Amino acid sequence: MADRQLFYALWPSERQREMMRDIINPALSEIEGTAVDRGNWHITLVFIGAFAEENIAGLQEAVREIEPFEIRLRFDRITFWQRPKVASLNPRNVPAGLEELVRSLEQKLVTFGFVPNERTYRPHITVARRARTFIDIPLARPIELQWSSFELVETVSSSRGVQYHPLKQ
Repeated sequence: MADRQLFYALWPSERQREMMRDIINPALSEIEGTAVDRGNWHITLVFIGAFAEENIAGLQEAVREIEPFEIRLRFDRITFWQRPKVASLNPRNVPAGLEELVRSLEQKLVTFGFVPNERTYRPHITVARRARTFIDIPLARPIELQWSSFELVETVSSSRGVQYHPLKQ
């Protein structure tokens, strides 16, 4: 069986996506870059990369042991990230519960040969790629989102570009 490109994410609902779009569109008009399709908006929790298809069911079973949670994030600005040249929606604060969730997922993945990332976790939603340098753009009003679940998401490349698809649990 082939490997699939996977990551765990907080996946916004359609209602959340519409609210984000309405609030960030005025700010996005100030950014030079390629807008990310709002259907691809997400907050990566853990990037897995290539993962053996035959191990997906076992991985999904392992993460079911993670305790239910509630995550609230308040996004208040769009920031430029130099190295990947992206514009991203960023929260000012990262709740401890979110960092705990990321660590729990990483620990479950270790069983499957995953090596946890040593960098500081920075939740964000990429809203534009190939962006030109800009200073932080404050949003006219903050975006407050909450989740009580996460998704295993597959990256699928096609002639139309990259699409992200949550896998059924």
